[in-house]
Amino acid sequence: MSADVTVRGSDDVTANEPAAVEQDRVAAVGTEGAGAVESVGRGRVVAVVGTGTMGQGIAQVALVAGHPVRLYDSAPGRAGEAVAALTARLDRLVEKGRLDAGAREAAVGRLHAAGELAELADAALVVEAIVEDLEVKRRLFADLEEVVGDDTVLATNTSSLSVTAIAGGLRLPGRFVGLHFFNPAPLLPLVEVVSGFATDPDTATRAYETVKGWGKTPVRCADTPGFLVNRIARPFYAEAFRVYEEGGADPATIDAALRESGGFRMGPFELTDLIGQDVNEAVTRSVWDAFHQDPRFTPSLAQRRLVESGRLGRKTGHGWFPYAEGAERPEPHTAPPAKAPEKVTVRGDLGPAEPLVGLFEEAGITVRRKKRGNGFFELPGGAVLLLADGETSFEYGRDEVVYFDLALDYARADRIVLSTAEETEPQVLAEAVGLFQALGKRVSVIGDVPGMIVARTVAMLVDLAVDAVDRRVATAEDVDTAMRLGVNYPAGPFEWAERVGYRRVCGLLKSLHERYPTGRYAPGTGLVRRAYAEETRDEEGSR
Repeated sequence: MSADVTVRGSDDVTANEPAAVEQDRVAAVGTEGAGAVESVGRGRVVAVVGTGTMGQGIAQVALVAGHPVRLYDSAPGRAGEAVAALTARLDRLVEKGRLDAGAREAAVGRLHAAGELAELADAALVVEAIVEDLEVKRRLFADLEEVVGDDTVLATNTSSLSVTAIAGGLRLPGRFVGLHFFNPAPLLPLVEVVSGFATDPDTATRAYETVKGWGKTPVRCADTPGFLVNRIARPFYAEAFRVYEEGGADPATIDAALRESGGFRMGPFELTDLIGQDVNEAVTRSVWDAFHQDPRFTPSLAQRRLVESGRLGRKTGHGWFPYAEGAERPEPHTAPPAKAPEKVTVRGDLGPAEPLVGLFEEAGITVRRKKRGNGFFELPGGAVLLLADGETSFEYGRDEVVYFDLALDYARADRIVLSTAEETEPQVLAEAVGLFQALGKRVSVIGDVPGMIVARTVAMLVDLAVDAVDRRVATAEDVDTAMRLGVNYPAGPFEWAERVGYRRVCGLLKSLHERYPTGRYAPGTGLVRRAYAEETRDEEGSR
């Protein structure tokens, strides 16, 4: 068995905050409440196979939660080195006042290196964190079944392989479950509890309660490609890369839009540079292949070229952005100052853009309201200002149309993104730019791209989330929890849907599908159903 314990692909969804975050921030969490009836009790042995970053992290979590922990690695001496490393980490926690010296002594006394698998015989839970190789994992668990008791829970920390396939050769596959921790395991709260095809419900519940007792936030999901986070997160990268490939905007501007308007912690270009372009692209390709080349998961050609060129991100000194010492980071496009109009007219229901009305009034701009209209602002010169809906400005012919992108919170957004046709008169665009600048916002102008940036990204996230729930992969609540905690999204997909509305999301995707008839943007049946139900409720409520 290989001693390489890097869980390839898991870093793809854990880095939505800087990698320099210090793992030692974790303290002895979870020591209260561990040992619920369904869980692996605090006094029971937890074994971890694989002593790399993930293995050590998982071992630390179990250790500070009060378990005796045994570490095993097939490479001679690795387990002992891991014990020493964990001991040093506990020492740092004591030095920083995050762990009591007595608790440290007790924890060290519970930590042991195992020289062979037979020493794991009395473990109540074994968590594997070795190389992402199906056959290697299957051989390991077959060997473990010869050693541990029939009531021992066997768990894999895989991020990219099928839990069902790993358990396929076991004598008792019902006691096998996926426990997908996120890196760094001591710091990040989310754990995906993955039930394979043969996993017993009691096993999944026992695993769920155990990691909950460790102070983590578990979510349940079925064994599907990418599980929850890796599956649903793909559009965050894919749509940004697509806008870039279409010439709609440069990476710095797209990142700024998703950060400063969408509320995401990092933009997809800087995030994939942090993760590693090779790792991120491999995860995307793995999910795409697992779903039989479903167009919703199609990898980016631009990213493939980046990987082929060896520009893998921070680790090579260059990715989408340069990282060599003294290199200048590209700045997002920001429009120069423009004069704001004195008044603006609102026609119809603005939906999620309604808060802009109050913001304009607070800025001293006169807002007139007229009921007739499909929900847009009318500028003094007659031009129309529309929230991104999946169409383009040039399609309106003579009418001057400027689109603005979706924002998580228009009051708190630092940047507003606009798009318009090349033929749009400069004074029309200046009027729209000045209007948002009057709110104290930076304004970026991008190409006439259908759905813009934040709106199309959110729409795809919602569609994939609805599809996952309808296929019984997870509950809507667990999906939102997973995306908030696993990748630090500002809101889960269903929270976004509540803000934006299923009808608007569905309509935007239908418009995108008309312009890109590849199937990538065709809204799923579940989304169409929810949009229809929302429309029906609204019609009944207006009677």
